[in-house]
Amino acid sequence: MQARCGLERRSVVALSALLVLALVFAVQHFWTGRTQPVKAPEVVRAASAARGEGMDGGGDASGAPGAFGQAGGTAAPEIMVDVSGKVRDPGVHRLPAGSRVEDALKAAGGVRPGTRTGGLNRARFLVDGEQLVVGGPAPAGAAAPAAPAGTGTAAVPTAPVSLNTATVDQLDTLPGVGPVLARHIVDYRTRNGGFRSVDELREVNGIGDRRFADLRGLVRP
Repeated sequence: MQARCGLERRSVVALSALLVLALVFAVQHFWTGRTQPVKAPEVVRAASAARGEGMDGGGDASGAPGAFGQAGGTAAPEIMVDVSGKVRDPGVHRLPAGSRVEDALKAAGGVRPGTRTGGLNRARFLVDGEQLVVGGPAPAGAAAPAAPAGTGTAAVPTAPVSLNTATVDQLDTLPGVGPVLARHIVDYRTRNGGFRSVDELREVNGIGDRRFADLRGLVRP
């Protein structure tokens, strides 16, 4: 290089050092720009560990780890039922949606010995806000007894029938309501958690404006 370019030894050394420095810089640039794995921050990893402990049952409902794991979930729907009468623990009880009369009796500590429960349908579904009287007189919304066979007429209820507590047989005593329509009314209240007003009766399949006008004064929520 000294012979061809006429450079002095000092210039050749300086040029070589410059090239080496440029090469080192290029290697460092490409090395630092490579793809690297990213770790989660300590706060995120700690929160994930806490959720894992709560889901595994490591914490209770009030402790920080367990409560954190349960907070993200959706609580199951509940209903409130007032159980009174001859039970061991009368009062308002919270039950899962879809509970039956039998579940309410268990929540109230069971029926007292000697109490007659023949008038209770233990398999009936409960609705939110219902009052269940054990061993007491029939509720005001219960239908009157049917007319004797052979008379050709059915007895009309003497008091408004409760849409939320009446059975299919009780609803069947209403004028213009047969077994099929009574079953539609029960199915509607089961799907929608009960009737909040008499006007919701219009939404039941098979009840038109004329039939609703006939039933409006004979029923209550």
